[in-house]
Amino acid sequence: MRFLLLAAGIIFLDQWSKWLVMGRLAEGQSLQLVENIFYLTYVRNPGAAFGMLPYRTTFFVVVTILVMVGIFLLFRYIPDDRIMLKYGLSLQAGGAIGNFIDRLRFGHVIDFFDLRFWPVFNIADVAIVLGVGILIVQLLKSDSRTPGEAGRLPREETSDS
Repeated sequence: MRFLLLAAGIIFLDQWSKWLVMGRLAEGQSLQLVENIFYLTYVRNPGAAFGMLPYRTTFFVVVTILVMVGIFLLFRYIPDDRIMLKYGLSLQAGGAIGNFIDRLRFGHVIDFFDLRFWPVFNIADVAIVLGVGILIVQLLKSDSRTPGEAGRLPREETSDS
């Protein structure tokens, strides 16, 4: 349940923050928060990360649905002791759904965090990147298995021994 709440919290914060930005800034308008470092800039992104593949909304909707199905199926098979892996997937799911809602409503994603040296992004993007980072760390993290067994499922014990 806590993983579902995390994803729902990300979706809520993402949509709420976008609503605030759209209600208070004109498209393209910037508000300086930290001089020469951090701005809020209202941008409509018709593409993916870094504006790649602009105006491919149908493609992104289909990909997001497939990713969500994959996350749901994978989530069910993750052992209960891999909590951080589940948190990572929850962050990814919340972020993907947050941007998915934008694509369905507007045909583009609302972005607003602006560091001036990086493309403008949003809370959903942050959640996706954090989730992927956690996923990578958890998959690379060594566990109690020997190096030769790292990617294998545990073998069943037999009574032949």
